[in-house]
Amino acid sequence: MTLHKREKLVVIIGPTAVGKTDLSLELAEQFDGEIISGDSMQVYREMDIGTAKASPHELARVPHHLIDIISPRDEYSVAQFQESATRLITEINQRGHLPFIVGGTGLYIESVTHRFQFSQTSQDPEFRDRLQRLADTEGVEALHARLAQVDPITAQRLHPNDVKRVIRALEIYESSGYKMSDFQLRAQHSPYDLVFIGLTMDRDVLYQRINHRVDLMIEAGLVEEVRGLLDRGYEASLVSMQGLGYKELVPYLYGEITLEKAVNDIKQRTRHFAKRQLSWFRRMSEIQWFDMTDPEQRPNNVQTIKQILAGKFQQLPNI
Repeated sequence: MTLHKREKLVVIIGPTAVGKTDLSLELAEQFDGEIISGDSMQVYREMDIGTAKASPHELARVPHHLIDIISPRDEYSVAQFQESATRLITEINQRGHLPFIVGGTGLYIESVTHRFQFSQTSQDPEFRDRLQRLADTEGVEALHARLAQVDPITAQRLHPNDVKRVIRALEIYESSGYKMSDFQLRAQHSPYDLVFIGLTMDRDVLYQRINHRVDLMIEAGLVEEVRGLLDRGYEASLVSMQGLGYKELVPYLYGEITLEKAVNDIKQRTRHFAKRQLSWFRRMSEIQWFDMTDPEQRPNNVQTIKQILAGKFQQLPNI
């Protein structure tokens, strides 16, 4: 009997601004890797600064996947990501390279590492429009409260501002009578030969980094990027335009709030997002955590991670 050889996979997760990009580039270069973006916003073309995409120089260092693949007008689902990432992992392994999924969108990443099974229930545009009007007139909290009544597990997982997924969860319940949480069956063990690396950081230090990153985004032209998207006809209601850094600047560009308030809103919501990211990943026992608070400890952390990869895959890093 021949045992099936599991495909290799490295996952690097952590909150925004913790340093995932730099680490992933260093590791992928040394271990002949290819990087799959695990970020739900970096799939969109024309949205570079606010999504914190790697620079052209960084993208050229190692092959990258699932970046700049769709228009801001298009929707992108976790099921689409799961299908694409799963296929890429196989292809990268077949090339003899090591796939790295890097990002902070917990549901996206875990859908691949533990093969979530998603509902194939039909879509009902009229029902969706009705729920969107409810969110617009009564607020996102009212919509989220409705979900909490029928599917408290999914409601606990989804933030009220994640209107798209709250509506989808209600749509699944309406069309099938089942909860979204019933459909998202999680494999107990990953099907991959997996190394799961988590980066964390002292909260105050992380929040300072987030605030500084937002300031750098503004200096780099984030306001002009959002203005350009609106000028090209991308409506503020699009899913892509609900992303952090985009949604907050639209009221400023419409003359409804000051730039100072918009920037402060981005910082605050990004800090809250980082907190939710950590909460999602903390419940996963497979993750090996590394505290990146002290810059002087980074070389030791990186060396330990390299030793883990070399030992797991019996592969020496490229020097």
